[in-house]
Amino acid sequence: MTISDILDRHRATEGALLPILHDVQAAFGFVSEEAMRTIALALNLTRAEVHGVVSFYHDFKTTPDKQPTLKLCRSEACQARGVEALVADLPEAAQAKVKTIYCLGLCSVGPAALVEGEVHARLDAAKLQALVAAL
Repeated sequence: MTISDILDRHRATEGALLPILHDVQAAFGFVSEEAMRTIALALNLTRAEVHGVVSFYHDFKTTPDKQPTLKLCRSEACQARGVEALVADLPEAAQAKVKTIYCLGLCSVGPAALVEGEVHARLDAAKLQALVAAL
C-alpha cells in the first residue's frame, strides 16, 4: 500500500484528513514528513495544518517506534478497578514500556490496555506482566 493508494481511497470523503492519517499510521507505523507534505498537497492544506493535526493527537507518530508500547488506561474508572496497584507491581524496566493514557472507553471491563491496536481488558497483575514481557 502506498500513500497514493490511501489518498485515492479517501479522495471523495469530506473531512478526509484524519482517516488518511490513521490509514498512513496503520500502513507505515508513523506519519513521515514526506507523507505530511504529500497529504497537504493532495488536500490543498498547508504542511503546517497537517503537522498541527499530527502533533495534536498523541497516537500519531512522526518516527518509527523502536519497540511497541503498552498504553495503560489510568482514568478514574480503571483506578477504581485497581490499575494503580498493577502499576506498582511492575518492575522499573517494565514501566519504561508502559505509557499512561486516560480512557479507552472500556470502563466496565477495566483495568484496560492497548497494544498495537489490540485491546486487553480485565487486567490483573499476571496478565499485565505477560503483556509487558511480550513487548
